[in-house]
Amino acid sequence: MSADESGPMRFVLASASPARLALLRAAGVDPEVIVSGVDEDAASGPPDELALVLAEHKAHSVADRLALGHRAGTTLVLGCDSVLERAGVAFGKPRSASEAVTRWRQMRGEQGLLHTGHCLIALDAERRDHRSISALASATVRFGTPSDAEIDAYVATGEPLAVAGGFTLDRLGGWFVEGIEGDPGTVLGLSLPLLRRLLLDLDVSVPSLWHR
Repeated sequence: MSADESGPMRFVLASASPARLALLRAAGVDPEVIVSGVDEDAASGPPDELALVLAEHKAHSVADRLALGHRAGTTLVLGCDSVLERAGVAFGKPRSASEAVTRWRQMRGEQGLLHTGHCLIALDAERRDHRSISALASATVRFGTPSDAEIDAYVATGEPLAVAGGFTLDRLGGWFVEGIEGDPGTVLGLSLPLLRRLLLDLDVSVPSLWHR
């Protein structure tokens, strides 16, 4: 499927994440952002399942809204959610600065598994259907050994409170990450190789999404 073959292609990112938006834009896609408003604390379960379920909830929440006034052509809605797993426990965004400090002191010198769930929905006006596909990407994160003073300074910036796991890879938190095993995009919140496979399963060509 391409924009030329089936009318205008609309791509919607159901996420407020600046990292996901920047990653898509750098990859040639300029999405429309519609935040789902899904309560991330309302879901529970094993870390990998939680990431996937939340991604699905976000995508379907936005897709359901868009379907009410769907315009001609195809609309793609992408929902993602990331969860850090350590010792089988799921860690989302820290609820407070003190929690972020405690978490960083526990995970420095250790490693965790970052799960990012992806849910892609295609709304097609002509077919009048609602196709959905989901998948999970995971990557191992090896944390560095920041000092107590570095941790305090990092948490004081407020950055860890806004992201899953309490760290970033592409911003200030990158100073304290020693390495990644897997697709780094997974840690940023969106795996492009995985997204490409989901698009192909929905008969969407990646080049048809490139912003020209």
